[in-house]
Amino acid sequence: MTREKTGRIIGATFGLAFVQVNAAALPAAAAVPLRVLALIAFLAVLRGVRRSPAPRPGARKDAGAPSYFGRSYGYVVGAEVIACTAGILVLNGPLDAPHAVVAWIALVVGVHFFGLAAVWRMPALNRLAAAMSACGAVGLALSALGSPRAAVAVVAGILPGALLLGSVLWSVHREAAGAAGAAAAAPGSAP
Repeated sequence: MTREKTGRIIGATFGLAFVQVNAAALPAAAAVPLRVLALIAFLAVLRGVRRSPAPRPGARKDAGAPSYFGRSYGYVVGAEVIACTAGILVLNGPLDAPHAVVAWIALVVGVHFFGLAAVWRMPALNRLAAAMSACGAVGLALSALGSPRAAVAVVAGILPGALLLGSVLWSVHREAAGAAGAAAAAPGSAP
């Protein structure tokens, strides 16, 4: 499995988890359709990843490309885990604000995408990073203002999950469209 496929599966898994866990804060009439849609999106990602073209035999990797899951990636994810853990401990402990945990996680996951954008030299990830970070920050503000748990779950849980699933689906779609265009333009293909 290529690094891009692995990354897409990881992103889609976390997107699915964000939606599935946070939908519990909503009435069943809203939670069930959201969970089903998230599952359908996740399955579409898996299907797209499975159908994505294999690398061409003999295709060279870009010598200047960073290692996808190398040391720098490990530093970004390590910082993410430490920040999430520390925040969860503080929110559940001295601040007694367990309802804010999902918002903290969304903020930290969003910020970690800024790091991944730099490490992977993928500036497009900055948009996802900004959107998820904003969801987390708004969720923290809602929590601090005493908003209902469902409001925090939607803003800081379901919306970030949808952003993750949507961005991965978009990348799978974009790759499939590029592969179809390349196949149509290949010498010997039918007009």
